Amino acid sequence: MRAYILAGLLLASSTFADCTYYSENAKVTWKAFKTYEKIGVGGTFDHAVFSPKSSKTVEEFLTQSTITIDTSSVNSGNAGRDATLVSSFFKVQNIDTITAKILSAKDSKAQVEINMNGVSKPIPMSYTFQEGKIVGKGVIDLSDFSMLKALQSINTTCFTLHAGKTWQDVEIGFEIPVANNCY
Repeated sequence: MRAYILAGLLLASSTFADCTYYSENAKVTWKAFKTYEKIGVGGTFDHAVFSPKSSKTVEEFLTQSTITIDTSSVNSGNAGRDATLVSSFFKVQNIDTITAKILSAKDSKAQVEINMNGVSKPIPMSYTFQEGKIVGKGVIDLSDFSMLKALQSINTTCFTLHAGKTWQDVEIGFEIPVANNCY
């Protein structure tokens, strides 16, 4: 009888245990587009600080999360391109950081408030669970953040490489590793 009670207590405690997330291994992703063929160029930011907490549900975890991104840490896998993105895009409008806060999350849909260039805007995103990670995806329009000056600068700087076209929509995302099966 004691074995059944002990097993029941262990099962109950594991059912209600907090989820564990690895924010130090979380990533912010982006993909911008060039040329009229809309060729994507993507990457991450090496310094994106998440401030999540363990939670009872993934929705609770997500709505407690904030992200601060150091724009000088942009990483496309090409050091020359990264330097150009910093100097001819982010620095043109003096953008050192981008912040985001997940306002709501339910049924694989989230509203994420992004603050860039002094403009805050809620952006709809979707999220799924893939290979032990929460993966979020969405799209921003640079004009919504008054970033057309930076867009024009990068288009001018990279005119030949971009064949005269740099798109103003940018895919954004995040990946947060999950320790427990919390979904």
